[in-house]
Formats: sequence, C-alpha cells, structure tokens
Amino acid sequence: MANDLIIGNISTALAVNQKPEYSVMLKNIDQKLPAVVRDTSNFHKSHSQFMQVTLDVTAITPIRSIKHTLAEIDRTRSALQEAYISIRKKQVDLKRKEKELEEATDSLDREYIEIEILELNSHLEGTQNHINGALRKMNFLVNQHEQLLQVIGRTEITEEDYEKEEARYHIMTCMKQALSAARSRNGMIDEGNLIYLFDLGINAAQAQAEMFAYLNMENQLISNGNAPTHEMTMRWLEACADKWHNDPEKFAQRRGFSIFDKSSLTNILTYDKPAEEA
Repeated sequence: MANDLIIGNISTALAVNQKPEYSVMLKNIDQKLPAVVRDTSNFHKSHSQFMQVTLDVTAITPIRSIKHTLAEIDRTRSALQEAYISIRKKQVDLKRKEKELEEATDSLDREYIEIEILELNSHLEGTQNHINGALRKMNFLVNQHEQLLQVIGRTEITEEDYEKEEARYHIMTCMKQALSAARSRNGMIDEGNLIYLFDLGINAAQAQAEMFAYLNMENQLISNGNAPTHEMTMRWLEACADKWHNDPEKFAQRRGFSIFDKSSLTNILTYDKPAEEA
C-alpha cells in the first residue's frame, strides 16, 4: 500500500544527520504498521452504528426518524459522488504521470515524477479508505430505512405522511425538552419550552400540570422501591401528543393560516382514496 511504502522509505529519505534511535523507531513502525492498517480499515467513518441511531438521528417519532435517516443517506451519497469524481481524476493524473515517466530521460525528472506517482497513490489509498467507510455507513442507513418502514407497516412514505406527523413530533419534542429542564428546576418547565408550547397553541399551565403529575408518579414509584423506565416516559409523551395534537391547527387557524394544504403536496396517500379513484 502507498502509505506503507512511504513509511518504509522515510528512513532512507531522512538518512542525513538522522539520530540512530529514529532508525530503530522507523523499523519498529514498519514492522507493526500492517496490523495497524488492517485494524484501521474497520473505521474510516464518522460515527459508529450505535451513534447513528441514538445520537445522530434523535427524532422522537417514526416518520421524522425516517426523514433524518434519509437526510443522512443523501449526505453520504453526495460525499460518495464527490469522492468517486476525485478518485477518477487522480486515476487519470496517475496514468499521465506513468506515461511521463516512460518518456522521461533526465534522471532528476524521473525521480520527481516517481515522487508525484507515490503522492497520487497515497491520495488514492486515503480516498478509497473513506469511500469504503462511507459505503458501510450508507448500507447500514438504507437497512435502517427499510426497518423503519416495516415498523410503521408501510412500503413507502409520502409528503402528506410527513406533514400529518409534524404536530405529534413537535409536541413530543417540546415535552421531552421540558421534562429534561424540569428535572433540574423543581418540576418547572423552562422559559424556552414555555414559548415553544405557546407557539404550538398549547396552554402552558395545562402542560405544567401534566409535568407535575408525571414527575409525581415517578417519585411515587421510587418511594415504593420501583424504578421508572424510559418506555414509561415515551408512553407519557405519546399521551401528550394524543391529547394536544389538534391544538397547533386551531392556533394556526385563529391566526388565519391553513396548517395543511393537500394541493401543495407532491404526493398524497392514495390508499386513503376510494378504490375507483386510486
């Protein structure tokens, strides 16, 4: 590999005035580098699969999770396209340099071209490593996309699906954030999420009452020697969304807006149509 070759030849390149201990270090690196390169090939990607589904895609509702997953796929696909173009250009440059080397007669010209060829091979190797990591990431994400569709019992989602889930997503996200803030504020929702609730058309006093009730339930469980669970929190958030999912639309209508305009969508839920219209 190009980088192995570079490391292997550094000792020769730095031979002038080089201290003996560096030769020992370079020899040690040269011997152990193949194992390092082998193990490094497991990475060359920005995040682990664990991080991608827990810390990168943090959407709390299914379709928002699909949206964020698709966005990650799109970013990775774009990066792969750019890397492919880059690697093709370098391959052409490498062919040109190899042709120049064949035709060169001056010894210094040949030596310099050989260095340029080594540099191009090094860049190609690095780019290929990142392409391999991106391919593994993209394969993981497309599998996650398929799995998410299976979870909601669908083979595809539409723009209408996305729009109709938005109210639930924002209510659950707001209350998730409010709960995190309330845990360190004696049960009180913070100002930022109070504003979020107002913009969603949800009465903040009602939300605060729900917060107190939920935290009290958790405290009772702990007092009785039981442990609250994350699943319990998720069910509470879903119940909040069930309770208030119409409030954002009512508030939008009060201000003269229509929160959902089917005529402005690129695709609609054809399975909701009568059979003769589908």
